[in-house]
Amino acid sequence: MFRTVLLPIDLNHDNSWKKALATALEICQMSGGSLHVLTVVPDFGMTIVGQSFPAGFRKDVADKTLKKLHEFVSANVPATVKVQHIVGEGTVYEVILSIADKISADLIVMGAHRPDLKDYLLGPNAARVVRHSDCSVMVVRD
Repeated sequence: MFRTVLLPIDLNHDNSWKKALATALEICQMSGGSLHVLTVVPDFGMTIVGQSFPAGFRKDVADKTLKKLHEFVSANVPATVKVQHIVGEGTVYEVILSIADKISADLIVMGAHRPDLKDYLLGPNAARVVRHSDCSVMVVRD
């Protein structure tokens, strides 16, 4: 059974989590597992770009994002589900794979949008996670 479930979400896009959250919660409640909710903030790329931001900007962004993630979980996850809040920084699919490995996830549940011609079959992040993950991945269509 799936005891450690990773749910990557984009706090700015409801379709990244609406159906996927319901699925992840159902799995956690059936198995008594824990839910690890992950959101990813972009990295600042080249050093020259990072220097353009004021000192402490990265930490400030991470802190604000973690606060929003806690608010999201409080509003959408029942108190009976054990939850870990995670804010990652970097390329979305790379962070998802890294965190899944770090927490020894049994399952990654992630939303994917309906494909356009540019991302035939799965969204680019979902496709990469499916291809490269060492654990099971459930892609939930919006």
